[in-house]
Amino acid sequence: MLDTRLIPLTRPPLRWLAARLDRLGITADQVTVGGFVIGMLCIPLLALEWYVAALVVIVLNRLSDGLDGALARIQGISDSGGFLDIVLDFIFYNAVPFGFLLANPEQNAFWSALLMLSFVGTGTTFLAFAIMANKYQLNSPDYPQKSLYYMGGLAEGTETIVALVLFCLFPQYFPWLAGLFAVMCWITTAARIRAGFTTLKALSPRVRTVN
Repeated sequence: MLDTRLIPLTRPPLRWLAARLDRLGITADQVTVGGFVIGMLCIPLLALEWYVAALVVIVLNRLSDGLDGALARIQGISDSGGFLDIVLDFIFYNAVPFGFLLANPEQNAFWSALLMLSFVGTGTTFLAFAIMANKYQLNSPDYPQKSLYYMGGLAEGTETIVALVLFCLFPQYFPWLAGLFAVMCWITTAARIRAGFTTLKALSPRVRTVN
């Protein structure tokens, strides 16, 4: 929901930093993998209830996610890089609620599981439509720089980052915050299912069987 407004603001500083990394010979894929490794440290940090440290690695992971895209636009966007980026992103997203589950199983288990299930909904609708969009050569008007068709919604990248930050700042309220964000994810999932099905139904040729 907020990505279309935030991305133009973050693009200039990311482009500046990416240009310097490019001069050092650092590739977009290296930034992607490095950011993922850093981000996955959130699991032990959250399990130990070191929430400030977990917040730092989460922010660094999200920074690298924007930076690898800026670097790829300098060095050349590739399908392999786009694949690696989206796969590692979804693994990281689920790592955060898993870390909160380990921190306090009695309080957080249900809400962590619900949030991970919600991420399945947003992730599968996003990826399934991206596959079909590629088949019909559809382009995303709001995110033309993305390697995959970017299907928006109420819970996009910006909202997810805000949610992850709030989880770490107010861990005692994780059940409430996770439940609220899960609702946002399911609204997004429902909207994407409806929009995707309607769009593809209009594009798909009807096949008639002759007896």
